[in-house]
Amino acid sequence: MTEFEQGLLLGVLIGEGHFGGDGRQPQITVRMHTKHAQLFQTLVRLCPASKLYGPYEHGGRSYYQWMVRGDSLRQQLVPLLDRLPLQQTDTHVYERYMDMKERYAL
Repeated sequence: MTEFEQGLLLGVLIGEGHFGGDGRQPQITVRMHTKHAQLFQTLVRLCPASKLYGPYEHGGRSYYQWMVRGDSLRQQLVPLLDRLPLQQTDTHVYERYMDMKERYAL
């Protein structure tokens, strides 16, 4: 990943990312309007084992949902996020990320 792509990914996760899990495995999720389809295709390209779901229609809103979990999260995304300046960039998001890592022993 280029420095620009790393920054893009970090920015999307800071602005729109959810750091959680399903009780068995951790996951990072981004949900946005379908007008961001091109950005979602970029996220899938940057994280090839990620999944893109949708488009969904709910409550008058049309959106996609992008997810990274399992080995892709553990082996690709977590090591990348650990190298990026997340803590210096957004403490709140960093704390949510660290909570996910703690809850799922990453």
